Amino acid sequence: MSYENNVEEFLKVKNQFQLGNLLTESPHPTTVDLSFLTQNDIPKSIQTFKKVDLMALEMFKERIPQLQKLHQAVHDTLSTGGNIYLGGCGATGRLSLVCEFIWRWSHKSSPLKYRVIGFMAGGDVALIASIEKFEDFPEYGARQLRELGFGENDLFIGSSEGGETPFVIGAAEEASKISKRKPFFMYCNPDELLTENIIRSRQIIQNPAIEKINLTVGPMAITGSTRMQASTALMYGIGLCLVEHGKSFSNIEKRVLKFIKKLETTPLSFLESFIKKESEIYQKGELVFYDTTSEFGITILTDTTERSPTFSLHPFENKHDAKKNPSLCYLLFNSIDNAANAWLDLLQRSPRTFHWTEVTDRTNQDRLMGFDFSRNIVEERGLWHQKKSHFFSILPNEKGIQFKLDDQAHELDISDLDFLEQHLFLKIILNCLSTSIMGRMSRYDGNVMTWVRSSNYKLIDRTIRYITMILKQSHLEVPYNDIARKIFEIKDKVPSDRPLVVEVANYYKSQHKL
Repeated sequence: MSYENNVEEFLKVKNQFQLGNLLTESPHPTTVDLSFLTQNDIPKSIQTFKKVDLMALEMFKERIPQLQKLHQAVHDTLSTGGNIYLGGCGATGRLSLVCEFIWRWSHKSSPLKYRVIGFMAGGDVALIASIEKFEDFPEYGARQLRELGFGENDLFIGSSEGGETPFVIGAAEEASKISKRKPFFMYCNPDELLTENIIRSRQIIQNPAIEKINLTVGPMAITGSTRMQASTALMYGIGLCLVEHGKSFSNIEKRVLKFIKKLETTPLSFLESFIKKESEIYQKGELVFYDTTSEFGITILTDTTERSPTFSLHPFENKHDAKKNPSLCYLLFNSIDNAANAWLDLLQRSPRTFHWTEVTDRTNQDRLMGFDFSRNIVEERGLWHQKKSHFFSILPNEKGIQFKLDDQAHELDISDLDFLEQHLFLKIILNCLSTSIMGRMSRYDGNVMTWVRSSNYKLIDRTIRYITMILKQSHLEVPYNDIARKIFEIKDKVPSDRPLVVEVANYYKSQHKL
């Protein structure tokens, strides 16, 4: 399909993807100078990240009562032989797979191990890079759910940070038709904002056949970057209901209070040296392997792959691609000797792939196995790029996690947290680490994602809004539809490590000789 047809398709439905009024798309007042801080005052930037995470967790704590129905539904489903399906897109798809992993790891020797099934738009391959065309269509969510074997005694838990993702809405609506159990739809924006203008959100929120859980936790540290506080809240909410199934609901609030206290009292100043070191490595044109084991691999993979669309970085290289643009970092299981076993360790199950020819050929098994996290990738990447590589080890030990990058080392004591909350703590740390590094590399401005990649309709609208903002600073006004047409014209021509927002803004500035 030509870009002209693609843009006309988008413009027909643009009103349903103009989401600038949502809280998750709004700038956080605490982080307006974040890019400056990451470049000039790292200790203060770390404190700022921590403050925003604690603010979000305090809001999450107030919303715990909403989880009671889900907690009971999880127990009822498991106790009567049903399975639990977790689904999402992008960051919420990844958190669904993380929650499935945590469940499987925690039930290794129990038949319960197989009773939680996580999936994301595009299948497991999308862990590495979201698959275009999947997130914007509700029928694809319904189809993936059916093909995974969802049945009448099963429970579906869908999460959408914004509360408007068509894929997740489609899966939830399909689940309500198949199962005797009401599916759950979880999201992080106020109902009144969602129902005012977004038809699909209004329909699902007002659908009595679907249970809703609103976990609004405020704006994100980086505007619109729902991989941060929103996905933390959703992961924690779903994870708590899973790990506390069959136990008293009162345990959940106690756990959250303990976790907040742990984050408050744990110094994160150790991150400064790692932020500086990793930034220096990239600025010298060198690369990093995140060397770990299966215990924390999926959370590390999530952070490293989510950097790509957020900051316009090359995604992980696939060995089947003729052209292999170097990803700044890559996941490594140094103790594993082949790709198949690395994926088994990463997921605690065989990968789930499929091939819908009418959509894409990038979701199949061959494509997935082209991402090799075994020790073989070290030599292969050396042949591909001839660049020096550094090894950032993040390994479990008796106290929690040992971090080591070149001459920097730190032991983080999180031994008093359970497995779910260890992953959550690591997620928060990695979000701070990676976002700080990207700030030092000028990959956002203030707290605005000026390097975001437009891989779905929501992100195309976000890109248009940011371009409009930049042009207004130069006293230029360009119609929304014109900017959309220019984006579709050039977005596949702009290299994946270049800022589409800046490229389009500069085009219009050049037309006006600014």
